Amino acid sequence: MKAIAKPTHENQAHGPALTYKIAVLVFVQNSRGEHLLLLRAKAPNLGTWSPIGGKLETGIGESPFECAVRETHEEAGHSITTTDLHLFAMIAEKAYEGASHWLLFLFHCTRPLDVLPDEMDEGRFGFFSRDEIEGLKLPETDRTALWAIYDRYHKHFVALRADCAPSHPLRIVIEQVTPPLA
Repeated sequence: MKAIAKPTHENQAHGPALTYKIAVLVFVQNSRGEHLLLLRAKAPNLGTWSPIGGKLETGIGESPFECAVRETHEEAGHSITTTDLHLFAMIAEKAYEGASHWLLFLFHCTRPLDVLPDEMDEGRFGFFSRDEIEGLKLPETDRTALWAIYDRYHKHFVALRADCAPSHPLRIVIEQVTPPLA
């Protein structure tokens, strides 16, 4: 009997198999147009400023919208509904920090939050103008891609894929924009 090679989850083009995580980021602003950001006290992105968000509770079948509502309340104490959210991007990130793949849903919250949330175990909060954000310590993919995506598409919908493998520069491919930009 001929031996059959066991299938492998690694090949030279893609490297080792990584886990896939599903999460949301929620872009919340105050009535002055400043963005609420969290200085993260935990990985991923420890010590950097980022929008609020978190992983979907896939075991209960939580949708990205439900997760965005839950995370906005848990992290910022901001009670919203799905009608306060505009899904403006879906990003499939390959090999983020070489550790895992992420499927991210990006939401713009249309209901302002004017009170700075209290510090929590995830980190502390601040409100920042879009110009001030450029001077903050941000995750590199946020600096090079995320904020540009927000600036250009937060009133539209864009689907992207990003190759974040640490072995080469970040590569982003736009797969769809709705409605198309003029």
